[in-house]
Amino acid sequence: MKRLWKWLRPDKHPAIERNRRRFAEFDRDRPIENCEFVSLDTELTGFNHRKEEIVSIGAVRIRDLQIVIGDNFFSYVRPTKSIPKDSTLVHRITTSQIKTAPPLQEVLPEFVDFCGDALLVGHYIALDMAFVNKACRNILGARMENPCFDSMRLAYAYQEVQRRSYYDAIETRMSYNLTELSKRYRLPLFAKHDALEDALQAAYLFLFLVKRLQAAGCVTLRDLDTVGSGSPF
Repeated sequence: MKRLWKWLRPDKHPAIERNRRRFAEFDRDRPIENCEFVSLDTELTGFNHRKEEIVSIGAVRIRDLQIVIGDNFFSYVRPTKSIPKDSTLVHRITTSQIKTAPPLQEVLPEFVDFCGDALLVGHYIALDMAFVNKACRNILGARMENPCFDSMRLAYAYQEVQRRSYYDAIETRMSYNLTELSKRYRLPLFAKHDALEDALQAAYLFLFLVKRLQAAGCVTLRDLDTVGSGSPF
């Protein structure tokens, strides 16, 4: 059965082949400021993380630790099933609104090429990438190879740095919700549950955290990966 499943997998799409070549060799000792990042977010048909579909993808480019204004990616995606009303109440996307949107088969190669050799950033990015990579395997023949960084985990690390430095002044209980963190750090606020605006919100949060972690000694991608995994540095 396993061999049969391999035969049924699609041939690797040129976009995913280019992606895999870009990351055949990857230097984790590069300084963070020399790297390009793409902050991304997706919206889904519903709340069951096992069987929902992507209905929109948004992404924002970060270069030289600055958001590149105007260099972004956004697309609605036409799913194979209708969007429940409960989901529409959250992300404001209706079935009728996306009935003429392109299917994921068209959107996904463009998204992979937009990401290029950038490192990926998101708030709880594991959820977004679970859906993106599932689609990549089914449609493009393989998963994306771009390393990922989670702004939520980086927020944990920053709070630990703060706790070690100013123990009495740091809250032991706090929300790690994207909007709540952005309010806490007095960052610009954007519309919630909109793929492009959530990607922009996560980009601002990521830059805020990275610059402060750099001051604490986190200067390379390897360092960032270490603190993002919850390990001390």
